[in-house]
Amino acid sequence: MIVRGTVVHTPNLGDLDILVDYIIVVNEEGVITHLSPASSRESIQLLSERRGEKVVAIPEGTFILPTFCDLHLHAPQFLYQGTGLDLPLMQWLDTYALKAEARIDEDPKLARRVYTRLANRLKENGTGTVLLFGTIKEETNMILAECMQSAGVRAFVGKLSMDTDISPVNGPASTYIEPSTSASIAAAKSFIKRCHDSVAQLPKSQRLVEPVITPRFVPTCSEELLRGLGEISSNQNVKIQSHLAEAKDQVEWVRSSRGAEDIDVFDRNILLTPLTIQAHCTFLTAPDLSRISTKGTSIAHCPLSNAYFSAQPFPLREALDLNVKVGLGTDVAGGYSMDIMNAMRQAVSVSRLREGDRLMTATKQQAKSVSLAIDWKESLFLATRGGAEALGLHGIFCVGAPFDAQEIQLYNPAGGIGHGSLDYFDLETDARDSQASVSMGNKTHVGPEMIEKWWCIGDVRNRVRMWVQGKSVWP
Repeated sequence: MIVRGTVVHTPNLGDLDILVDYIIVVNEEGVITHLSPASSRESIQLLSERRGEKVVAIPEGTFILPTFCDLHLHAPQFLYQGTGLDLPLMQWLDTYALKAEARIDEDPKLARRVYTRLANRLKENGTGTVLLFGTIKEETNMILAECMQSAGVRAFVGKLSMDTDISPVNGPASTYIEPSTSASIAAAKSFIKRCHDSVAQLPKSQRLVEPVITPRFVPTCSEELLRGLGEISSNQNVKIQSHLAEAKDQVEWVRSSRGAEDIDVFDRNILLTPLTIQAHCTFLTAPDLSRISTKGTSIAHCPLSNAYFSAQPFPLREALDLNVKVGLGTDVAGGYSMDIMNAMRQAVSVSRLREGDRLMTATKQQAKSVSLAIDWKESLFLATRGGAEALGLHGIFCVGAPFDAQEIQLYNPAGGIGHGSLDYFDLETDARDSQASVSMGNKTHVGPEMIEKWWCIGDVRNRVRMWVQGKSVWP
């Protein structure tokens, strides 16, 4: 496949590269083999040699961007997305989350229906890669993996591991745990094998699903289970995901039951490694973040759900300054929106509030220090390259990277009318002026301000097409 047009990505935190009129060549395995300006000698020669081959033209007013990466989403909780956000975390788990997960586990037809719809919603919102929490039942998680693979979504699927009941006596949720520690460890091993086997017959480039070791969080896992899962990851090189220092009631629960901090429990059980992605982390201290950085562990920043369930925001700027790998998560259904664009906006808003609070209490000298706020370009990095790097992927366009891309239309070049919710008044012309502009070959290149407008108020209507591993997956 040959693609020609404007390419946008964020190779480094805070950098926005807008590559106008570039040629991208994608091979049969969905990997980029050529990326260069259309005017370059290499591109001219390539186009000459492949004359007659169809070129996917990205029109004026449109650009391609890496697909979004959602680093934290609870697949079974999609069942009740947008409801049940009125309780503290531990009560919410018992009242809503555990019941939904148990229901999905008991009904394979419902699971397939929910997970098929989930995959379609992810693509609708531009998410090509997702890190998923599943349920405790192997078969249900295999359905989840199958739905993601068949939909063309790059998915890291986690079968929950839980051997400790946190449901209160006579609570609304029935006990939702595995029969024993040994059964939980055996099930984790079995799921890893079955998930790998389910795509083993496919060429390596077409294997889109991968298993992830998933202790829900410390309160639901015994020390023996955590140690066993850490050893599996170490021996089989399997990724790990969990929740770390998420909410005040959860942190206090761990302190009272384990006599230790969340981070210490994970660390002593080999679960704080370069293969680990920890969600939330709002109650981590500066020394904790330094340890996370040293360990090579990544963080899924979930600003929307943090606003509901955490008593304080995640120290994002401090984590980034310590070179912690950070991506964004929607945390459905603790977060009500599956759109990573909303996660980006929320991340910026929360960071600006943190900076405002800092300035209100800072001395003149302290006020001169580095701002705690991030900007929209930095959030775009977190939504694409940041999340991808946490999973060992690229998240940018470069030779050797898979072509995971979304096509975004800002305006119609014939008249300059903005697409969807966007308006670009300075580009608008009447029909006669539009014809004159076309006949003269005038073009308006996509610029940072245009992209910023899309970042602020754009929506699914601006998404024209999407590819994962070089294959068109949406619409």
